[in-house]
Amino acid sequence: MKSMNGGDWVGSLGVAILLVAFLLMLLNKVSKEGMVYLSMNVLGSGLAAIASWMIHYTPFLILELAWMVSSLYGIWMHFRIKRS
Repeated sequence: MKSMNGGDWVGSLGVAILLVAFLLMLLNKVSKEGMVYLSMNVLGSGLAAIASWMIHYTPFLILELAWMVSSLYGIWMHFRIKRS
């Protein structure tokens, strides 16, 4: 059995954060438009993107960057609507 390297640890942490955020949203503990959910998505997808870059896996890197940009857009909209 292969031991985990740095990319594995970073990626596992990122995916764990994404899954916890998703579970909290499904259980109605956080709102999908709320800062907690969106911030967890930015952090989790950012870590998963870093891990993908570390292990040179471009398809997952693109996916995670798209997820992170979408979540950042959600944060931007959150503050834009809040100011209105």
